[in-house]
Amino acid sequence: MRHGDPTPVSRNLNPLMHPFARARERTRALNAAKMDRMFAKPFVAALEGHIDAVEVLCRQPGSLTGLASGSWDGGIIVHNLSTRKQTMSIPQAHKGKVSGLCFSPDGGKRLLSCGVDRNIKLWAVNEDNSTPEAPLNVFPGKAAFKTESLFATASNTVQVWDETKSAPISNLTFPTSTETVTSVRFNMSESSVLASIGTDRTFTLYDIRTGKAERRVVMQVGQILVPSTPHFFSPGHCVDSQMQSNALSWSPTFPTTILLASEDHNLYTFDIRHLDSPTQIYKAHVAAVMSCDWSPTGLEFVSGGWDRTVRIWQEGKGRQPEVYHTKRMQRVTSSVFSADARFVISGSDDGNVRIWKAKASDKLGVVTARERAAMEYRDKLKDRWRIDSEVDRIARTRHLPKAVKQTAKLKTTMLEARRVKEERRRKHTRAGESKPKPEKKKLVLAEQS
Repeated sequence: MRHGDPTPVSRNLNPLMHPFARARERTRALNAAKMDRMFAKPFVAALEGHIDAVEVLCRQPGSLTGLASGSWDGGIIVHNLSTRKQTMSIPQAHKGKVSGLCFSPDGGKRLLSCGVDRNIKLWAVNEDNSTPEAPLNVFPGKAAFKTESLFATASNTVQVWDETKSAPISNLTFPTSTETVTSVRFNMSESSVLASIGTDRTFTLYDIRTGKAERRVVMQVGQILVPSTPHFFSPGHCVDSQMQSNALSWSPTFPTTILLASEDHNLYTFDIRHLDSPTQIYKAHVAAVMSCDWSPTGLEFVSGGWDRTVRIWQEGKGRQPEVYHTKRMQRVTSSVFSADARFVISGSDDGNVRIWKAKASDKLGVVTARERAAMEYRDKLKDRWRIDSEVDRIARTRHLPKAVKQTAKLKTTMLEARRVKEERRRKHTRAGESKPKPEKKKLVLAEQS
């Protein structure tokens, strides 16, 4: 008996004496699922300060509360998530939008920013809510930049920089590439390996030790199903699309796993040892996915989309993610997990940085041991009784904006029609002729090395 528990009551554990134990347990599981939805209030706060769309977010290493945001107005703000106040503000860091932000790996004492004004700037991070008079250093370039934590930039080429030098120390290109690189990320385990995505549907792996691109994947020219819903799309049915990736993120626990957010409304995970097909496809968004970020635990990730929703996915589970939205939130351009995996932060076109709970029904504040035990018991009940149709229905139900729900319903109908068509083609293909490939096998057009 734990200290503080009430006086225990004797129980007869003979199953013959409890013929209705299973029925009672199902009722408890049903109530647990209902309580989970009743107390689902994920929105925590909105961090204001920007006057234009928030383009990029970056969490501060070694800190649970530090977060930097960059906007289309050229401003940079460093927020404190616990106090919800600004610790540093730079109103005119760049001319034009800020396209990349990252902290230095030494605890985030310095901040690197880049923008469409073709400059990279190094700032000292102040904790007294003061505005730096000037950056510590400015690195000029020839094209608009995006930056990453070990100081690699993406423009027409991938360049590796040193803070003490004014010119790049290495240029990484692929011989046949004509792309504009839109994002670059270092592997979190192997710091000499980095990945980039480009506008010509490419995903490329580099090794800075050899100074060249090692492998490159060209994605297929796909078709986006475009329902006739004016809220997100122009009217139409099916259009050819460049399956361009808008964001990428390395898994913090599986160094060989990388996540891509694609223009075709889906997210893909790849194992870089086998790039011929994705390991998992994640489908729920009804518009282009603009951002993605892994949880520090590696068990889930967050995505933000053009459909004005934030979605939290379980790793390996390609459907039924958690969905967050508000009436005022516009298209979500950036999203990250907090360092303790308890919160999700999103930035959108309306100029707000919003904080959400990673688990919608979690209690904020002090949780006693008995409360924690009760919560864990309810979670176990829901998992055990997920096979029950009523419990599963309540656990899966999510409220969606009307436009998103109608678009998702129409898109499901169109995808089902495409699946039936391909199944019939596969069934009636003559012997010796090539049959339609499964969806995963159709995504990668070519792999180059």
